Amino acid sequence: MTRIRTLLASAIALALFALPAAAERIPLSEISRYLNSLTTAQSDFTQVNPDGSVSTGKLMMHRPGRVRFEYAQPDNSVVLAGGGQVAIFDAKSNQTAEQYPLSRTPLSIILDQNVDLSRARMVVGHTEVENTTRVVAQDPQRPEQGKIEMVFTANPTELRQWVITDNAGAQTTVILGELQKGGNLASSLFSITSEQQRRSR
Repeated sequence: MTRIRTLLASAIALALFALPAAAERIPLSEISRYLNSLTTAQSDFTQVNPDGSVSTGKLMMHRPGRVRFEYAQPDNSVVLAGGGQVAIFDAKSNQTAEQYPLSRTPLSIILDQNVDLSRARMVVGHTEVENTTRVVAQDPQRPEQGKIEMVFTANPTELRQWVITDNAGAQTTVILGELQKGGNLASSLFSITSEQQRRSR
């Protein structure tokens, strides 16, 4: 557990050192504009799991509706969203990937075709904390599915991390590296069928 805490502290420290100063909280309209401007993006990430363990890997995003998390060795698992579904490919299991609708995770708020944080009952928190703007959001139609806290820095607006709290109260934190925006990402990267075929070879 000491090693896990050290890794977590190091990851958070590195993230905070990379944060530029911000004078005041970023308006929701600007955050909506920023998220809607994201088409393709890639980044390294550090994930802190509900049990305190730490994973690392690479994230690829293709809005709307698509994201891929490739976990580094020794994990080598993949979580991807595409076609309205989320699939979890566990490298330690020979079972078929676990799947569920993207709408069941608050991450769908970021991946929505038209992000509008001004919608009634979507944003339940909007604060400025230590030179970051933190927005807590939920699907107003499905608040029981959990919520997401997104952390942004300003000038220019950048997404730095998020914390997903599921319907049982468990929290998963994803800390992003520098987002590389733009570029082409193959549609097969976000295809559950393609990933299943690749793993069955």
